[in-house]
Amino acid sequence: MYEWRKMTEKERRCALKERKVQKRAWHQPPQFEYVGTNRFLVTATCYEHKKIVGKNSKRMSALESELIAMCDRTGVHLYAWCVLPNHYHVLIRTDNIKQFKKELGKIHGRTSFEWNREDSTVGRKVWFRCLERKIRGANHFWAALNYVHNNPVKHGYVKNWTDWPYSSARDYLRAIGRGAAVEIWRNFPVLDFGKEWDP
Repeated sequence: MYEWRKMTEKERRCALKERKVQKRAWHQPPQFEYVGTNRFLVTATCYEHKKIVGKNSKRMSALESELIAMCDRTGVHLYAWCVLPNHYHVLIRTDNIKQFKKELGKIHGRTSFEWNREDSTVGRKVWFRCLERKIRGANHFWAALNYVHNNPVKHGYVKNWTDWPYSSARDYLRAIGRGAAVEIWRNFPVLDFGKEWDP
């Protein structure tokens, strides 16, 4: 199983190099203003919390790239994301959450087929659930954004947000600066956010 925290520095450098070769979109800086409505925190988990996504770095990187590309293609604004070995979170703005989840379903179907073929486990259930939580206001938005970026730390994969390669944390810090990020972290703490539903 792929576990960033168990990799040597050399293995981590190789994983990051592989991601650069794949030319993951670092496109325009993200916009973090909270304006209007129709924002959601979407979480998808692997069946029985098995680390199917995290079998290897290539799989995690590919899923991350697919999620970003789908948001770009469908006009969904992607504020933050984090892909972990057995689940992922995306913080988005969309006027059509049903269509967004339909597009996620296509990704889940395709990845299930490919990964089961790779793992010689045809028929295995890969994805369990995909839930959306409507963002209720600005405070909820910033707490959710902090939560997404802090998720690899919460689950013990890394000590710092920026050490996890499969998230938007580095983009976020580059866009707003470390000082602003620290201020947002202090003003909108995670506390028990996700306690009842995060795998």
